[in-house]
Amino acid sequence: MRLISYEVSQNMLDLLQVNSSRFENIPLSSSLGRTLAKDIVARYNDPQFPTASMDGYAIKYADQDLDTITILGDNPAGHNETRVVGIGECIKTFTGSKMPEGANTLIQIENVSVNGSEISVDQRVELGSSVRPIGEGYKAGDILIKKGTKIGFAEIGVMAGLNRVMLSVVLKPRVAIVATGSEILDLGEESDSVAQIRSSNNYTLAALFEQAGAEIIQLGTVGDDKDKIMQTFQTALDSADILVSTGGVSVGDYDFVKDIVPRLGAEVVFKGVAIKPGRHIMVAQKDEKFILALPGFAYSSTVTSILYGLVLVAKMLGKEKPYKILEAKLSEPFIKRSKNTEFTACNIVVEDGQYFVNFDGKKVGSSAILTNLLNTSALMVTGADDGNLEENTFVNVILLEIF
Repeated sequence: MRLISYEVSQNMLDLLQVNSSRFENIPLSSSLGRTLAKDIVARYNDPQFPTASMDGYAIKYADQDLDTITILGDNPAGHNETRVVGIGECIKTFTGSKMPEGANTLIQIENVSVNGSEISVDQRVELGSSVRPIGEGYKAGDILIKKGTKIGFAEIGVMAGLNRVMLSVVLKPRVAIVATGSEILDLGEESDSVAQIRSSNNYTLAALFEQAGAEIIQLGTVGDDKDKIMQTFQTALDSADILVSTGGVSVGDYDFVKDIVPRLGAEVVFKGVAIKPGRHIMVAQKDEKFILALPGFAYSSTVTSILYGLVLVAKMLGKEKPYKILEAKLSEPFIKRSKNTEFTACNIVVEDGQYFVNFDGKKVGSSAILTNLLNTSALMVTGADDGNLEENTFVNVILLEIF
């Protein structure tokens, strides 16, 4: 089997045209975790007028040289203050209140002594102290949140401040997931054969894609039966944007998936990539639908889902990237196990502001060891041209906890 390079496979994936224009309008209160379909643009300045940022007295800066300053009254938050502060006058103004006209400085309560209807300055402040200028937070026309942003607590807070009751979010891509193979058992299923294994792939990948913003169609497991696999795949394509299968893509007698995908009328984009793990991956397209046929080993199917499946989901959500990549330094030597591009489970630690990679607790073995991804692990990338790496070598690392 001729393998294409990892870089070529990613370029081919980037060139695929996906429908990223589908959106729906939902209440702000239901938007956590969704992806913005349109930029959030400020319609006005924040604040719209000079505003007190502490409790104190609104004064003219120069009046701090006077022995006493006369108090005109109170200015509570939310009050549309219309009085004008003259020379030798002040208004008691509270946090969040509109600054009175004529005042250019707020002197904090603890900086003055109050004597009846007058104050005297005990400790001077700078010009403009404790006053939020117009547009300090943002100005009218500013793009505050870009489309493609995953909505979190800060985004919700900002949009609430803008009075965005409803907003446009991208429709969630629908991902159908099925694990193939007569040797696997679904959750709760019992068997008398000790040779069978418990299926974890369909649950691992469902969680992975849901965390990335997709809607999941869980199809469970299907045995090595061409007709059943064909029917399951067709059902998935009728209802999902992306079909993800695990198992059946290698060169064994019971690896039927690689033959079934073309029979569905799908065009194979590529089959076989020079990566470890997951070199037998297949990516195909049928109209606006996509098929990711992945290897059956748990670690392998998870890594290839990250590298290829999450890229498609991100494209459908209008996001630029599906994950973050950072540069880190090896804390120990690394022995490369193949001539392919490798993705190795690792740990990331920060020391003196520098990222370091180590492999504490990571087992070296087959592509079935999913436990290597526990404990907020990351994926270290080594290229096809790389050999063994010495300690302190800089490497690229894919972060997994940010989807």
